[in-house]
Amino acid sequence: MSVFDRIELPDLRVFLTITRTGSFKGAAIQLGLTPSAVSHAMRRLEERLGAKLLNRSSRALAPTDTGRALALRLEEGFDKIGLALAELDAPGAGRYGELRINVFADAAHLLINPAIPEFATLCPEVRLTVVVEDRPIDIVAEGYDAGIRYGHYVPEDMISVPLSGPQRWVVAAAPSYLAQRGAPLHPDDLAGHTCLQLLLGDNSSYKWELGRGRSRCRVRVPGAITINDTATSIAAAKAGVGLGYFLERRIGGELEEGSLRLVLDDHAAKGEPFHMYYSSRRHNHPALRTLVNIIRVQQGLAKLR
Repeated sequence: MSVFDRIELPDLRVFLTITRTGSFKGAAIQLGLTPSAVSHAMRRLEERLGAKLLNRSSRALAPTDTGRALALRLEEGFDKIGLALAELDAPGAGRYGELRINVFADAAHLLINPAIPEFATLCPEVRLTVVVEDRPIDIVAEGYDAGIRYGHYVPEDMISVPLSGPQRWVVAAAPSYLAQRGAPLHPDDLAGHTCLQLLLGDNSSYKWELGRGRSRCRVRVPGAITINDTATSIAAAKAGVGLGYFLERRIGGELEEGSLRLVLDDHAAKGEPFHMYYSSRRHNHPALRTLVNIIRVQQGLAKLR
């Protein structure tokens, strides 16, 4: 009996996931197993191979030289399996299981919401789970197949695909606020206005970026109200509470109906495109390319080949 005949593929996948996430807990979350099941699978694998694959301590976990070499070869093997399944032409083949993605709120509103109806039609057997949150996360450690963030927020070790063109960031206010306080004509004028503070997912306060090229500047604006949710910020701005800083596309409806008006339009900043990203160390879910292409076409970009 060969070594391969004594090994179960799920145990190899557990081992590979541990090396990717760097922990038994992370592997358990990603695979939907209990930590004890992950630990048992590793013991079984090492016993059947007759080799130690992981060095464990109370503070750290790292593959041995043998484990590292095995992980590299397994990466190649599982990637080939994933590609083979993704390229099957049979109706519905490769479009199965659950696709889990993590996106921030504006991306959910602008990209995911319009794409869901077509995705549901093309991939009826896929359980699509969309988790909306703005905090920075490790998508692999937390068990996601992919995430959506702005390009400059994508970790360097990830593969990323643009989903849109550059985004325009603008300052806007309600007519009632402008009638009472007037409109700022230059970024320096913001010091004399009430502004809605923008709280990032890591709980840091965001400086408004205005202008472009050499005139681009980051302004710390005054204001007693801080909000980390775009919908709430839009509502506050429409109520005349203060000036708000938004993606122009996010307030397109409000600008069209007149409940918000642009100010400092000549100083609007061009921001990074939205990107879908996923780990370079794992094959992507076959339905992920379908979702990416739906979004890209809706955003006026070409399909991926």
